[in-house]
Amino acid sequence: MAVVEHVDVVIVGAGISGIGQGYHLQTRCPDRSYVILEGRAAIGGTWDLFRYPGIRSDSDMHTLGFSFHPWTDAKSIADGPSIRTYVEETAQTFGIDRHIRFGHHVKSAAWSTEEARWHVEATGADGAAVTFTCNFLCMCSGYYNYAKGHAPEFAGGDSFGGTIVHPQFWPADLDYAGKRVVVIGSGATAVTLVPEMAKQAAHVTMLQRSPTYVVSRPGEDKIANWLRTKLPSKTAYGVTRWKNVLFGMLFYRTARRKPERTKQRLLGMVREHLGPDYDIATHFTPRYNPWDQRMCLVPDADLFEAIKAKRADVATGTIERFTPAGILLASGEEIAADVIVTATGLEMQLMSDVRFSIDGDPVDLSKALQYKGMMYSDVPNLAYTFGYTNASWTLKADLVAKYVARLLNTMKKRGLRQVTPRIGDAAMEAEPFVDFSSGYIQRAAHILPKQGSRKPWKLNQNYALDVVSLKFGSVDDDMMFSNPASERTIAA
Repeated sequence: MAVVEHVDVVIVGAGISGIGQGYHLQTRCPDRSYVILEGRAAIGGTWDLFRYPGIRSDSDMHTLGFSFHPWTDAKSIADGPSIRTYVEETAQTFGIDRHIRFGHHVKSAAWSTEEARWHVEATGADGAAVTFTCNFLCMCSGYYNYAKGHAPEFAGGDSFGGTIVHPQFWPADLDYAGKRVVVIGSGATAVTLVPEMAKQAAHVTMLQRSPTYVVSRPGEDKIANWLRTKLPSKTAYGVTRWKNVLFGMLFYRTARRKPERTKQRLLGMVREHLGPDYDIATHFTPRYNPWDQRMCLVPDADLFEAIKAKRADVATGTIERFTPAGILLASGEEIAADVIVTATGLEMQLMSDVRFSIDGDPVDLSKALQYKGMMYSDVPNLAYTFGYTNASWTLKADLVAKYVARLLNTMKKRGLRQVTPRIGDAAMEAEPFVDFSSGYIQRAAHILPKQGSRKPWKLNQNYALDVVSLKFGSVDDDMMFSNPASERTIAA
């Protein structure tokens, strides 16, 4: 018979979100037990999974870092290994690593109203089925499929005589030195790979179907580094964090209110890097407005420097098919290649495809409305972490973790065991979960929950507003606290 282990809170995922949730639980709810179930064999989530050349953040570490553990490196735009080390060191410093069960892949979660518990079924590191029960479940597993990237089939793929790789599954032994490389894509992964691979490859071509907004930013934050010499580390970190948050909010707001002006400014910055003779209209002018999709950040203009040095170039067009020697475009142009990298994006996965049920009835979360960007309508004692599309992921993860602690403490104070978001408004209209035209969002629209037409069912996508809502706002907004604890429960 399978062993059942009970804890107050189960956290799924030991990446940035899960480690942050663990910290806030043990700090704000020290009387509550918790376990972190991690399907992989290491801490770090995204930053442990991706190992392609040049892997780095496209958000500054003063906002991507934990609010409670200052990022102190000089580089603000950090590489993947440094971020992974930082997350591991954070978990070790605060003893969070002792709560992690590696190799535990969660398969299903069933809520029992009578018990006021989730029954979480997982596969253990040895492949055997294991069961955990908990009073509250926190899904911190990210938003994409770790086992599968988005990999469209290209005609003639079998005929190509070289090597084809997907960045999500980078071979550790891939040798591309002195070879011709084509990177298919124009997103964050592509603009990271191109300048890094160009350091060793004979030549690298970024082949895109359509352009993305690309913005250069210094790899180091001079103000942050100066503040650290004048103020205590935590104070300097907090000031820098809010500086960067407010600047990002201002830029986003300006871009949405004055898209044409912002567009011309962004293109003007690219022109300053590449010169007046470069064909910016073809290769760096998107067909959409700024922030209709996430922008690509390049630290210290590394992509532009590689292009200027003739070590890399950009080709814009539609792929007709792969050939034995490279890629044939619909225009008739053929790009020679020894290595093709398909940086074609992610495959979104809602809460790791865990099967949810309530009192025996399956739950389809795509039919639910999100609540405050962290819970679902009519689903009790469940929180999820989904970061901002226009700012650092950790900013939202931090607020969600603190809010979960508020809910737990409120339930304990009131002697209640269940908290459930309830709409209670027949006139509520459902809207898309994310107002974003990016391919990975559009491909997953059918599996994502919806948002409502009013708060607290409408996403803010604004850190300052979420601080007001989640840190200082009422926990009773469209929320039902129920399921009184019996004397037997209290005694147990």
